[in-house]
Amino acid sequence: MSDWLIERFSDYKDRPFLAQGSQVHTYGELAQQVATYGATFQEQGLQAGDVVTLEADYSLHGIAALFALFKLHAIVAPIATASEAEIDLRRQVAHANWSLHINHDADLTLTALDCQSAPHPLVTELTESGHAGLILFSSGSTGQPKAMIHNTDQFLEQFTKKRRRRLSILIFLLFDHIGGLNTLFNGLASGALIVSPSSRDANVVAEAIQRHSVNLLPASPTFLNLFLLSGAHQNYDLSSLRFITYGTEPMPESLLLRLKAALPDAAFIQTFGTSETGISQTTSRSSSSTQIKIDDPNSEYKIVDGELWLRSKSQILGYLNHEMSRFTPDGWFKTGDLVEEAADGFLTITGRREDIINVGGEKVTPSEVESTLLEIPEVADCLVYGERNAITGQNVAAEIVPAQGSDLKTLKRKIKQHCRKALSPFKVPARIQFSDQTTFSDRFKKSRVRPNPPPG
Repeated sequence: MSDWLIERFSDYKDRPFLAQGSQVHTYGELAQQVATYGATFQEQGLQAGDVVTLEADYSLHGIAALFALFKLHAIVAPIATASEAEIDLRRQVAHANWSLHINHDADLTLTALDCQSAPHPLVTELTESGHAGLILFSSGSTGQPKAMIHNTDQFLEQFTKKRRRRLSILIFLLFDHIGGLNTLFNGLASGALIVSPSSRDANVVAEAIQRHSVNLLPASPTFLNLFLLSGAHQNYDLSSLRFITYGTEPMPESLLLRLKAALPDAAFIQTFGTSETGISQTTSRSSSSTQIKIDDPNSEYKIVDGELWLRSKSQILGYLNHEMSRFTPDGWFKTGDLVEEAADGFLTITGRREDIINVGGEKVTPSEVESTLLEIPEVADCLVYGERNAITGQNVAAEIVPAQGSDLKTLKRKIKQHCRKALSPFKVPARIQFSDQTTFSDRFKKSRVRPNPPPG
């Protein structure tokens, strides 16, 4: 049951729990708000097994509502940033019978929904076993978002052995993202201070790190590069930062070296996880290496045809709107991530199977080309993707963000020369275009889907 974690809120009652701007809340306030919301929800008629969309963000009230719903054994679907149409779609997919909305002023609106469909069998299974549930949605970048359901108590069990620590953690990934929730639950279990910036702008994040002496920053490679480009690391005191963790997409090795040079006192640690299996415990070879080892007692892995497969104690019960073809009958999840394994067991994540560019039968991973491009000082950022080609099927294309003051004609020639020396001919970008900023999602992951270029 999640009660063990709620009990820790009372144990930590005098500790600071959440910092937003100049306002800081304590764990005691969190414990009280959980109890208050629990009584309110029961009075409104909310019961165990009800499916609730929680439209909120990291705040005293949003986090308290999440745990009050867990305590009532509800099935919770957090939704952070989405349009009204997307919210409606997610309510339908989740078979939600309640909607809970909390705005920035902490105004709470709990609405009973007219859900005509019967509960999903997985929801019924959870309810009958007396457990709460957590529904997470995929990004939906390649179609309708998949809705996956976790047994909340099983999911939270991995945090029970977290020791009390004096730590300040900036929470970056979204409230409905597996990585964001993992950071939240880790912090709460250890009594850490959770720092929630008012936005994910680089300077706002840097100011929050300085103001609250943040020790741990979890982020994506895309955001960390934007952080460098903003100059925020030079304009604020970031000396409190001890750890920077990164995941959600491959890290170009040359970008990691840039980051380490800019922030030499921080240890860089690569994480790995999926919404389906949770976040696995990993060890990085070093702060300047993208090689990791999965050493999680709650999960196991194997590599099949270059693809990483995982099986964990905290993986989902299933999907609410999708078949289970990515799971084998004995429970292995095909992650879609391609890896290379060193002799001593360390892994290098080379990219997503779906992002591989096929140039006349030759396979190209975008991250390898991006890392090569970022070796050029005049390339501030880049995005590599595949374009259709009538002869080879696809060719390699690159979107380049030039460093300030670069001569574009000279830079294009330099890019071609450097890539021809460092890469096989089929990996050299056939098309180069310049942009002010690469395209990324609201989860700060690069978006590689591109329309086909006009003929000629």
